[in-house]
Amino acid sequence: MATKAKTKSAWFCQSCGVESTKWVGKCPSCGEWNSFVEEVVVKSTASTIAGINGQSKKNKPQKISEISSSEASRFDTKNGELNRVLGGGLVPGSLILIGGEPGIGKSTLALQIALNLKNYTTLYVSGEESAQQIKLRGNRINSDNENCLIVSETSMENIFSHVKNTTPDIIVIDSIQTLATESIEAGPGSVSQIRECTSQLLRFAKESSTPVILIGHITKDGNLAGPKILEHMVDTVLQFEGDQNHMYRILRSTKNRFGSTSEMGIYEMQHNGLREVSNPSELLLSHEDESLSGVTISASIEGMRPFLIEIQALVSSAAYGTPQRSSTGFDLRRLNMLLAVLEKRAGFKLSTKDVFLNIAGGIKVNDPAIDLAVILAVLSSSTDISIPKEVCFSGEIGLSGEIRPVSRIDQRISEAEKLGFKQIFIPKHNSKGLDTSKFKIKIHLVSKVGEVFQTLFR
Repeated sequence: MATKAKTKSAWFCQSCGVESTKWVGKCPSCGEWNSFVEEVVVKSTASTIAGINGQSKKNKPQKISEISSSEASRFDTKNGELNRVLGGGLVPGSLILIGGEPGIGKSTLALQIALNLKNYTTLYVSGEESAQQIKLRGNRINSDNENCLIVSETSMENIFSHVKNTTPDIIVIDSIQTLATESIEAGPGSVSQIRECTSQLLRFAKESSTPVILIGHITKDGNLAGPKILEHMVDTVLQFEGDQNHMYRILRSTKNRFGSTSEMGIYEMQHNGLREVSNPSELLLSHEDESLSGVTISASIEGMRPFLIEIQALVSSAAYGTPQRSSTGFDLRRLNMLLAVLEKRAGFKLSTKDVFLNIAGGIKVNDPAIDLAVILAVLSSSTDISIPKEVCFSGEIGLSGEIRPVSRIDQRISEAEKLGFKQIFIPKHNSKGLDTSKFKIKIHLVSKVGEVFQTLFR
């Protein structure tokens, strides 16, 4: 018996996905002008994925005491950095969205995952590349997997037909913006198509306990393309960051229903694909034998991972009337605050100086514990006095010039000691409960910015 379909026409904002019954000039949700387009929506009473797993499973209400709390076993992706960000691996039935700049390596990462899972059947669906193009990338990665099936397809109906015939353990979609379903009369990439295709994949993932990895495009503002509801529907949102002029790539989690959102994975882009960086400290630090002014080392932490980063500063007289303030990898507003603290609390006049700050390696750091290293790099460049290379710093700076305590100080000190540093400056308030006898590195406990200056530049 043929299914009945309901047809209607609606207006959708191409920026945020809000629906309206008529055209409006300015979106009431996101404020964009002339962003509404008309789309014909066909709602079918039959599910597109009906028949893949037989009759749909019906749930019944349960008492919370009757619900099993045992965690399902995760799929090991054979990729330590990805496992770290996901919280231990792929959860059965999870829907994961990976976004990032064009050419940053999203497809390379997804294909490496598919080729590494040799014990599972993986269906890699590409709507942007042909099978031959994917084969060439696979040859470059130099990996092979007989259980990895490749198909170039954009029709949701055909994709579910392939799923029914191959019964994969894991599905990779590259990318969600290229898919379209016949139940909606709109082009691929439209708000309604993205929402409906994601909804069908989500329903399939939950009913079949099959993990699905989606690759998504981003807008010129750096946000994931499509309606905002796309991020709400998926279980995990991963952001693949990096500069194409640098070799490092950062994988962050902005949403994770099965783990922490504070973890970070680091990769190095090479000619044969992405290489996991298990010890980022050694790669993010320069190996110059000579000490240079304006360079300091800070012990930072991202998630549960400690690593050392190099901070570079350049202070010079303003050649033009207004002094410049520039920052790469560090919040510019926080840099201005730290410069104000230096001038007000420590007496260093920087209002007529140009100040440029850079986090080496092209990464972005939000850890407030690098504040102490930042102001010392600025001061070192301003006075043209170098700071010894065996000295490390960790501490947050308050508005009154005090050095505030930071989290996980034991891990920071251990990482600095492991890499051969001889001295580390930490907040005095972190000394409570800290057993300094187990460390060979010399620990300086400081409470004010002035104390650090007197110790280093006396």
